[in-house]
Amino acid sequence: MTNTAAQGTIYLIPTLLGGDDVARCIPAYNIGIIRGLSHFVVEELRTARRFLRKIDPSFPIDQCTFHELNEHTQTLDSRLLLAPVEAGESIGIMSEAGLPCIADPGAELVAAAQERNIRVVPLIGPSSIFSALMASGLCGQRFSFHGYLPREKDELLRKIRQMEGDSAHNDSAQIFMDTPYRNNQLWELLLQSCQDDTRLCVAANITLENEYIVTKSVRNWKKSPRPDLHKQPALFILQR
Repeated sequence: MTNTAAQGTIYLIPTLLGGDDVARCIPAYNIGIIRGLSHFVVEELRTARRFLRKIDPSFPIDQCTFHELNEHTQTLDSRLLLAPVEAGESIGIMSEAGLPCIADPGAELVAAAQERNIRVVPLIGPSSIFSALMASGLCGQRFSFHGYLPREKDELLRKIRQMEGDSAHNDSAQIFMDTPYRNNQLWELLLQSCQDDTRLCVAANITLENEYIVTKSVRNWKKSPRPDLHKQPALFILQR
């Protein structure tokens, strides 16, 4: 089934991973779509407004309607958020960075839209997860994304060992991240706890001028100089 003629469309809008280089990361096609929208559901309002100003300094932000949907949202009011679509107007969903609905609360709204037979269109744009995997040299056929790892050290160690075991059993890449201010601590724990022949990719500042994507065995990482990842957006990928 397709959506009815009276309905609008939901566009999933990728945003910058950092920096200001719109031309490098956001296709002109996306910008044309975005210019035609006046309703947005966003993870973070200030970030969304800045992004719209970057793609078009004359964007009529004050004439637009914004709703925030993030980890602080108490209850998903899908009827309110989807009302413009069901009235015939299209809306855009934006994450704070990169692709919406991947490790992002927007997925709940899209699930509600699918239940209502509303057309959902994903636009092309930057993904830190897939960019890191593409450049890592690790397995792109079988992989798992774990999102943020546990904070408590014992749980974190168990998770690392579980991922390493799963990788060895399935010959798969394991992708994960941490809060930027804990990156260095996570990296050190990975080097202390993983097997020497486990391969580990560190991918930081993807799409920025100081982009860093390097894969080495744990053994070789221990012998190599390492960049400071403190407060840098980064992903880690391991494969046993």
